[in-house]
Amino acid sequence: MTGETDLSPARLRHARFAIAGVFCAHGAVTGSFATRIPWIQDHAQLSAGTLGLALAFPALGAALTMPLAGRINHRFGARTALRMLLSLWTLALILPSLAPNLWTLCFVLFVYGATAGMSDVAMNALGVETENRLKRSIMSSLHGMWSVGALIGSALGTLAAHTGTDARVHHLIAALALTLAGLIAVRGVLDLRTDTGGEEAPPHFALPPKSALFIGAIGFCAVFAEGASLDWSAVYLRDVLHTDAGLAAASTTAFALTMALARLAGDKVVDRFGAVRTVRVGGALATTGGLLVVAVHHPAAALAGFGLIGLGIAVVVPLAFAAAARSGPAPAQAIAGVATITYTSGLIAPSAIGAVADATSLVVSFGLVTLLSFALIVGATVLQQRPVAAGVSPANRDEPAPIRP
Repeated sequence: MTGETDLSPARLRHARFAIAGVFCAHGAVTGSFATRIPWIQDHAQLSAGTLGLALAFPALGAALTMPLAGRINHRFGARTALRMLLSLWTLALILPSLAPNLWTLCFVLFVYGATAGMSDVAMNALGVETENRLKRSIMSSLHGMWSVGALIGSALGTLAAHTGTDARVHHLIAALALTLAGLIAVRGVLDLRTDTGGEEAPPHFALPPKSALFIGAIGFCAVFAEGASLDWSAVYLRDVLHTDAGLAAASTTAFALTMALARLAGDKVVDRFGAVRTVRVGGALATTGGLLVVAVHHPAAALAGFGLIGLGIAVVVPLAFAAAARSGPAPAQAIAGVATITYTSGLIAPSAIGAVADATSLVVSFGLVTLLSFALIVGATVLQQRPVAAGVSPANRDEPAPIRP
C-alpha cells in the first residue's frame, strides 16, 4: 500500500482514533436497528418464521457483495472507499422501518446487509494497515469500539422504544447523525492506495484450506450465538416473557454491553491465559447464560443470560482469525475461508432461530444457542497455537504471559 507520507507517531495516533470512530459509528447502526426489530415485525405484520426469513437477507447481502469492497479499495483508495461505503451503510438504516410487508423488507434488508458488509471489509482492511504501521495490536480495541457503538445505538433505541417513538422517525434521525459522525471520523484515517503496478484485482472468493475448517467451525458457533441473541433477544422477552417494549429492547443493550467490555479487555485476558483457556471459559459463561434464558422464565434472568452470552463469545472470532493465520502456508486464504464460514453462520442464524421457533418455540431455539455455546468448550483446542519463533510476543502464543511487576 502507498499513500500519504506523514506517518509520524502523532499522525498515526490520530489515525488510530479516527478509525476507532469509524468502527463505533458502524456498530451504532447495528444497535439502532436491532432494538427496533419488534416494531418492524409488527409494522410489516410478520410471524416469527417470516421475520426469521427476512433477517437472513442482511447476511446474504453482505456475503454476496463483500468481494466488491476490495475492488473499490483498489480503485479509489482506502479513505475515499471508506467514506463512500460507510455513508451508504449509515443511510441504509432508514430503509427497514419503511418496509410495509415481507418482500419489501427482504429487499431492503438485502441492501442494508450489502452496505454493511462492504463497509465492514473497508474499515477492517484500513484498521489492519494502521495496526501494521503502529507496530502494535489495535484490532481487538477497534472491535471493542464497534461494540461500544452498538451499545450506544441500542441504548438510544431502548429509550426510543420505551417512549413509543415511531421507528421511522428514530431511524431517520439516527441515520443522519451517524452519517455526519462517520464523515468526520473518516477525515482522519490514513489515505492509502494500492500500488497497482502489475497487480491483479482482488479475487472474488477463496476456498478455505482444510486446516481452517475446524477453526471456522468454532467461529460459526460464536457468530450463530451472536446473531441469534442480537436479533431475537428483544423478541424473546416480549413474546415469551411478555415484557413491555422498553424492557425487551434492554436485552439487546445488555448483550451489547458485555460484548463491548469483553472485547476492550480481550487482549490482556488472552495474553494472561492463552487462547484455548480463554475460549473454554467464555464457552462456559455463554452456556450458563443460555441456560438462564431457557430454564429460568423471568425477565431479570433473561437479561443476565443474554449478558453472559455476549461476555462468553466476544473474543472467539478474533482468536479464530488469528489461529487461521497460523494454520498453514497461506494465511490470507485461511482467514478468508474462516470469514466465509462465520458469515455463513450469520446468514443462517436468524432464519434458523425463526424456523425452529415456528416449529416449536423460541425457548427451544435458544436451547440450540446453548448447545452451540457448549461446543466452544469442547472445540476450543482447535485454537491451540503452533510453536512460534523466539522473540514472538506472548500475545501470539497459547500460553500465559509472565506476570510483570
